[in-house]
Amino acid sequence: MPMAFAQLPEPRPKPEGAHGLKEIEIDVSVSRGNEAETAVAVNHANPLQITTVSNVEANALFHSWSTDGGRTWQHNMIANGDSLGFACCDAQLASDDFGNIFLTYLSSDISIKMAISTDGGATFQPLAFLTSLPSGIPVMPWKSLAAIGQSVGGDQPSIAAGADSVWISWTSFDGTIQASGAAVTGLGRVGAFSPAQKIPGANRAGDYGDTAVGPNGQVFIVFQNPTGGEGPATIFGTLDPDGLGPQGFGAAQVLQTTNVGGFDYIPAQSGRSIDAEAGLAWDRTGGPHNGRLYFIYVSEQPAESNDTDINLRYSDDNGATWSDSARVNDDVGRNSQFNPKISLDPTTGKIAIAWYDARNDAGDNGRGDTNGVPNDDTLIYATVSSDAGRTFEHNVRLSLAASNDNDARSGVDYGDYSGFAYYGGRFYFSAADNSNATGDNPDGTLNMFDLVIAPVKVR
Repeated sequence: MPMAFAQLPEPRPKPEGAHGLKEIEIDVSVSRGNEAETAVAVNHANPLQITTVSNVEANALFHSWSTDGGRTWQHNMIANGDSLGFACCDAQLASDDFGNIFLTYLSSDISIKMAISTDGGATFQPLAFLTSLPSGIPVMPWKSLAAIGQSVGGDQPSIAAGADSVWISWTSFDGTIQASGAAVTGLGRVGAFSPAQKIPGANRAGDYGDTAVGPNGQVFIVFQNPTGGEGPATIFGTLDPDGLGPQGFGAAQVLQTTNVGGFDYIPAQSGRSIDAEAGLAWDRTGGPHNGRLYFIYVSEQPAESNDTDINLRYSDDNGATWSDSARVNDDVGRNSQFNPKISLDPTTGKIAIAWYDARNDAGDNGRGDTNGVPNDDTLIYATVSSDAGRTFEHNVRLSLAASNDNDARSGVDYGDYSGFAYYGGRFYFSAADNSNATGDNPDGTLNMFDLVIAPVKVR
C-alpha cells in the first residue's frame, strides 16, 4: 500500500519518490527557544481540528491548534499561570468519540494535573483529578528532583480515552505504577476519577509506560523497570479486565526484556538518553481484529552497540499471550532508531508507527549528516500496517532535513517521547526539529528546536 503526504502547504516542494511520497513538514511553533517532548491529538468529532503541545524552557506548555486539517496553525502558551496553573512538563493528549480532548501534565510542583477541551483543542479548562495524591521525596536517584530533595506527586503520566472512559497511569513518588479512570458520557461530561489504584504484586515499580483502553472498557498498562541505567531492563504489563468495574488491575507480568535501559545513552540522544518507550494501541473498530492489542518497544542488540530497533508484538486475548516480536524499521545498517509512537486509525483499523531515525547519518556530510559525526543526526521515519501488524510497508522518511540534539541544548534533547495521532486516513507526527528545512525557525538552522508536524495521508 503506497503512502502519500497530504496536500498541505510546503515551502520547498520535493519530487515524489517511488512510493508516491512527498516530504512535508510544517513548523507549528515558529518560536524562539526550545519546544521538545511533544503530544498531538485529532478531534474524532471533527478531524479538521488538531492540537499539539510540548515542553518549553519555562513553567508553561507550548500549545498549537489547527481548524483546517493542519493547513494553518495558531499557537499560544498555556499552563503559564492561567486557569491550568503552572506546568513543568510531561504533557500527553487523548481524544474520544464525543469530541473531548484530554490533557495531562505535571505541574511546576510535580503534581499530576488534568484538563479538557470541548472546542477541538483550541482552549483547555481544568478537569478535577485526584487532589489527595500522596507526595514525597521520589525513589528516583537519577532524577534531579530527588537530588535536591523536592517532594513530588508523580512522574510521566500517560493518558488514554475510549469506550466511554478516560484513564491515566503514572509513576508515584515511591516508584510504583498507579492508575485512575473516570466515566465519560458526552462532550464535557466526565465523572469523578476513581481512587488511585496501585498495581499489586512484586512487579509494580517502573516508569516510561503507556495506557490503552479496550473495546469493552478494559485497560492495559505497560511500564519499564529498572528505570535508570543503560540496561538490561524488563517491560511489564498489567490488565484491569473490567475497567471502571470492581475487579481492578492484576499483578504485572513480564512482556519483554530489552538491552535498552531507563537512561540508555546513544549518540543521537546523548544528553537525556533514551528508554525502551513501550507503547500501546488497542483495536476498538468492531472489525475483524477488534480487541487486538498492539505493543511496541525499543531493543538494542548487542548491548551498548547503539544499534537500537523498533519492534511490535500483538495480543488477541487481552495481553495473556503475545505474537513473536517483529522488527518495524527496515534499514540494513547499525544506526539508532528511538522514541517510537504507535497509533491506530479507528476508522480503518490500520496502524502506523513513527520514530526518530539516524539511519542516514554515515558521518559523510551527506543529506542525513550535519557535522561529519556518524549516528548522531536524526530524521523522522514512519510505516503503516494494513493487515493488523503482520507486515509493514517500506519505511518512509517524513523529515525534510536532519536535526541534531546537541545543537539544540534543550536539556532533554528530543524528549522522553514523541506525539502521534492517526484518524480518518491521515496521521500526524509531532516532533522536535532544528533542521530549519521549512525556513521559518526564528532561532535559525541547527540551533534550538521548533515543534514541527508531519501530516500524512495514507492511501
